[in-house]
Amino acid sequence: MDNLTHSLTGLMLARAGLGRTTARGGTLMLVLAANAPDLDGLALFRNGFAYIQYHRGLLHSFAMTPVMGLLALMLAHWIRGASVTLRTWFACILGVLSHVLLDYTNAYGIRMFLPFSSRMPHLDTVELIDLWILVIFAIALIAPALAGMVTSEIRGAKSAGPKRAWACFALVALLGYEGFRYAAHQRAIAVMAARIYDGEPAKLIEALPSGSDPLRWRGVIESTASVFDVPILLTQEFDPTSGEVDYPAPESPAVGAARATQPFQAFLRFNQLPFWKVTPLDNATLVQLIDMRFGTPRRPGFASVSAVVGQDGRVRDASLGLGLAGRR
Repeated sequence: MDNLTHSLTGLMLARAGLGRTTARGGTLMLVLAANAPDLDGLALFRNGFAYIQYHRGLLHSFAMTPVMGLLALMLAHWIRGASVTLRTWFACILGVLSHVLLDYTNAYGIRMFLPFSSRMPHLDTVELIDLWILVIFAIALIAPALAGMVTSEIRGAKSAGPKRAWACFALVALLGYEGFRYAAHQRAIAVMAARIYDGEPAKLIEALPSGSDPLRWRGVIESTASVFDVPILLTQEFDPTSGEVDYPAPESPAVGAARATQPFQAFLRFNQLPFWKVTPLDNATLVQLIDMRFGTPRRPGFASVSAVVGQDGRVRDASLGLGLAGRR
């Protein structure tokens, strides 16, 4: 998820009661904990391949959760004098876990089982930035202020408003919304699985969130020979012919040469819906590997890697797409 969502989650956890585990710095402590795993995003300043390799890696794992919680606690102690106790450490661990679990809900994936497994499981239920989650948190922020203003006007004294109750409401509403999205996701999968593609059941089916409408999904369906990219609206009849059909390139010497490069190897470890595309050039071949979670063969998006392979089989250049450039 985006860091605004993580920060607001930390704020709601603090207001719901975890911030009271320390006399000072409780809110800062939880906001820091809710963002701590994204320290691995600093790899972007090195290069795009480092970002692909390390973001949502070890610092996002369950094994590192106590360490990241302690780091957030020590920062809050240094900045605001937060108490360093087992209770505050446990509160920070819960804040870090909120980050891990929220990241698990979107399509990017998270290596939560490192160092024991490098798999990147993902629920595919919400976008990286979800409008409705932000709306829930906005209500929880605005409502206490309005209630405090009304109470102050009636009583003639200042009132902070029922912040704790609204924070609890926001956290419960977040869980309810995530549950609804999960149910809609499963329904979208079932709708696509009920059809036949190229005369046989699909080899792979993915339902990806598509915008702010929880009933609208993007289906990626892989058959033996082709890949279907189709829109799904759960309130309408599913039409598998309404989207795009593309045909992945078969294995070839050019594909093999590109696959052997470091950029392609790094991207293959990240890519969970790979699509190979080959385009002939003058005296060369352009090989692209696209992650269908974030783009299509016609609009690859940021998650793609490409290489120019000469007729002699040598790779002239291999780079990551959209500004995250790297060299072989």
